[in-house]
Amino acid sequence: MLLRNTLSDYRLPLDSSDADALGIEAAQAVERFLQHRQGTAPTPMVSLPGLARRLDVGSIHVKDEGQRLGLGSFKALGGAYAVIQLVLGLASQRWGRPVDISEWRSPEVATVAAGITLTCATDGNHGRSVAQGAQLVGANCVVFVHAGVSDERCQAIARYGARIERVQGNYDDSVASASKIASERGWIVVSDTSWPGYERIPHLVMQGYTALLREALGALPTPPTHVFVQAGVGGIAAATAAHFALVFGKDRPFFTVVEPDRAACLLESAKAGQIVKVPHDRPTVMAMLECYEPSLVAWRILSRVADAFMTVEDDEAVTMMKALAYPVDGDPAIVAGESGAVGLAGLAKVAGDPACRSEIGLDSNARVFLINTEGATDPALYEKLVGARPEDVTG
Repeated sequence: MLLRNTLSDYRLPLDSSDADALGIEAAQAVERFLQHRQGTAPTPMVSLPGLARRLDVGSIHVKDEGQRLGLGSFKALGGAYAVIQLVLGLASQRWGRPVDISEWRSPEVATVAAGITLTCATDGNHGRSVAQGAQLVGANCVVFVHAGVSDERCQAIARYGARIERVQGNYDDSVASASKIASERGWIVVSDTSWPGYERIPHLVMQGYTALLREALGALPTPPTHVFVQAGVGGIAAATAAHFALVFGKDRPFFTVVEPDRAACLLESAKAGQIVKVPHDRPTVMAMLECYEPSLVAWRILSRVADAFMTVEDDEAVTMMKALAYPVDGDPAIVAGESGAVGLAGLAKVAGDPACRSEIGLDSNARVFLINTEGATDPALYEKLVGARPEDVTG
């Protein structure tokens, strides 16, 4: 259930490339970028004192990314940011001068963007962000989705002008297809996972996520003592762990990575002491986290600064979706998608186990930080699982 980090590089300093991509200066660059986009108000930081009392911790604060940039997911910050930075870089090369973010809507940038095709593989949310970024700058976009991605999520991506390509198999199969066809056709892959020789673009995607962390640290009344963040390939977990390690140093909070028990590639890699690909068995309801091999960059970071790895089951994730939708003791309601409440599911599982509480020092004074990584990105499925429409929960 809970595996402490005993890897040989645990607590070693971050690789310099990871520190440069995810530190304070990088986060400030993302903040500057967001100043040039519409609808970029900070997402809510929600305090849940009633649930904190139920779980016998000092406080619980949830950064609610279900309202981010109209896409309903933290990934709105990553793919689109990477796309626009890539196009600006190509424009700089074309015109022989630095092209600033303030020029991203200029005719020069539009001319460059119109001549390229961007592509990615997705479970849903990353693809929407890449498609939105491509639409904003006028680039072409093709998004690869695997068999488990719902039609509603595909339609949400297509609304931003992207062409959808269906792939048989799972997420890893769609990643392989996107990479292969992009290589054949000269397209640019904007992936949120990384592999040997492919790190710069995933670094940009993860860098985009630091905006929510800057917002969170500005909104929290006191620094957290414990952080539980969900993981698929590990991007948001690694970005959070790295940024907090760089901000807080030796005083950083205890960081736990939470995965679906049916797709626990990071936990199994921690057991093995190296990256492993886990077999695809049964699909998980936590669709945005259904990944079977870690991102190289995310693993390099988490092997150093994650303190523990754990898994939760499908019913535990759904139970926490309902707990947020039907809150206790006057807490505000939060709409969390199937993958959004997984960090909370991890907290609840540890909080209910005295041995695990002792193992990570989770006591009645603990200040817990969580991220609701997505809202109801598939409203029909949300209603089926929770028993209420998203608008009824918030209304």
